[in-house]
Amino acid sequence: MVTTMLAAARVSPSRVGAVINRNVGALRSGPSYWLVLLSGFFEPVLYLLSIGVGVGALVGDLALPGGRVVEYAVFVAPAMLAVSAMSGALAETTFNFFFKMKYSKTFEAILATPVKPFEIAVGELAWALVRSSVYTGAFLVVMVALGLTSPGWALAAFPATLLVGAAFGGVGMAISTLMRGWQDFDLLTTGQFALFLFSGTFSPVQDYPAAFEVVVAATPLFHAVELVRGLAVGDPGWGLLGHAAYLLVMGAVGLAFAARRIQRTLCV
Repeated sequence: MVTTMLAAARVSPSRVGAVINRNVGALRSGPSYWLVLLSGFFEPVLYLLSIGVGVGALVGDLALPGGRVVEYAVFVAPAMLAVSAMSGALAETTFNFFFKMKYSKTFEAILATPVKPFEIAVGELAWALVRSSVYTGAFLVVMVALGLTSPGWALAAFPATLLVGAAFGGVGMAISTLMRGWQDFDLLTTGQFALFLFSGTFSPVQDYPAAFEVVVAATPLFHAVELVRGLAVGDPGWGLLGHAAYLLVMGAVGLAFAARRIQRTLCV
């Protein structure tokens, strides 16, 4: 870990930029990536409209932990925003990262240049944040248009979504370096869907059984949802710092682990 941190201190912005630029070049090579990008954005929007707005008409209002009562759509929308940030980052740092590392030999070619493993990890994470920010920025526009948040609180929530993307992006890269083949991604998809359902996205965590509530409170998407929801609905508190710290540590550990695995796997 110490070695990795020292390497991080010598990261070259130009070399990281070269990794990002390589991804930009790949983006221009065909329309298929844009179709995937659009599909990743519309999925949480459809969940918002069908469950947040549609089912919300039956559910009524919900009380936030601080006691404030909001419409169900207002409660669900920030959770879908956090899911958008998570999905965008994971899509880049799992399937795409794994393909470049295991099959296309992209990282091996990059390592033939002066670029270091840690700089590859930083560049890939930065690129994942670009995709994540596109999702969340567009989703925030939808939320403002539907009256589910104000423009001011939307601006406050946007940096939080970047932190969510960085946290899940770092862990996504770390997990990808351990994958043996495409079949292993079934486990990742199952875990991601479980987080989506049981992280306080559609109902308050306080409604769960006590033992299950403790488990949920330890999961990363719960902290992402709580952080984004607190800002998006205009209900900030000191507790948000704890959620932010959890995500910051999560992203840093994932990034360091991924860089070390790239070093051990490809630099032999």
